Amino acid sequence: MQSRSTGAISAVYFWLAPVALVALVLLSLMLGKYAIAPAHMAHAAWAAVTGTPSGLPLEVETVIWQIRAPRVLAALLIGAALSAAGATYQGLFKNPLVSPDILGVTAGASLGAVLGLYFSLPLLAIQVLAFAGGLGAVALVYAIGSIVRGHDPVLALVLAGLAIGAALGAMVSLIKTLADPYNQLPAITYWLLGSLSAVTPGDVISVAPAMLIGCATLFVLRWRMNLLSLEDEEARALGVNTRVLRAVLVAAATLMTAAAVSISGVIGWIGLLAPHVARALVGPDFARLLPASIMLGGGCLVGVDLIARNAASIEIPLGVLTAGLGAPFFLYLLATAARGWR
Repeated sequence: MQSRSTGAISAVYFWLAPVALVALVLLSLMLGKYAIAPAHMAHAAWAAVTGTPSGLPLEVETVIWQIRAPRVLAALLIGAALSAAGATYQGLFKNPLVSPDILGVTAGASLGAVLGLYFSLPLLAIQVLAFAGGLGAVALVYAIGSIVRGHDPVLALVLAGLAIGAALGAMVSLIKTLADPYNQLPAITYWLLGSLSAVTPGDVISVAPAMLIGCATLFVLRWRMNLLSLEDEEARALGVNTRVLRAVLVAAATLMTAAAVSISGVIGWIGLLAPHVARALVGPDFARLLPASIMLGGGCLVGVDLIARNAASIEIPLGVLTAGLGAPFFLYLLATAARGWR
């Protein structure tokens, strides 16, 4: 009876979610300090689809396609990447409280970006350092976890991730202490709070391949992902090399997370909350959970970014909003959800 109900909810979700996502994207393109009329948005969209001139004023075209479209696209990609990575890590570690930073990717990316800001490097170099820092941190965690003997491999990874994350976090705090309080420290603090205000079309183009490669890998392996819910001996009996599969999934999820954090800064809760809600809507089958998480995560970050741009006279950092909105909602889910997690 419960599976039939979940199947019905899943079917409704996959019909309504794309429509709601498109509507949210259009709303995000229209709303802001410079409002775009619905008729103008319709003309611009039609012109983009057909390749004909829209006849709109230049400032309207600039606001839609040069300022807001890259930002909305970045929010879609980053939210989808963080949510897909969160769904992967939650399934991999069999725990709903796992988020994409469990293996130190966020701490590593933060250290890389903070170093770039401390040495006043160009924006591209800061993004490269953040990306490399995230990948390097997880590579170190995986290397440590693989040589630890006498422990469960999943537990060894989690413990190594916590230790490396704490060490990298301490280094970030040290650099903040040494930074110039008038120039460097504000930039470091703002980056650590997360924002899409400085995203350019070039930034989106630079990280899109890494996100697409990671997402494609997860899609190819989505059927095998379900087997990791079994004990390793049972999965191996079914012909799955759990060690290799786990390494590939961790690499794909880490690649997506590092790419997202490199251009947006630290944005928490999306990778924890969106997969959790998606699992409640469509069930634990990763073949349905992955696309549901992608749509929900992308839509969540687009919505949060829309609030960040319009809720106050100044732009609110995304990390502040995701924590302020996500934490109470997650507590509500915990209070109302049925016992157990599958």
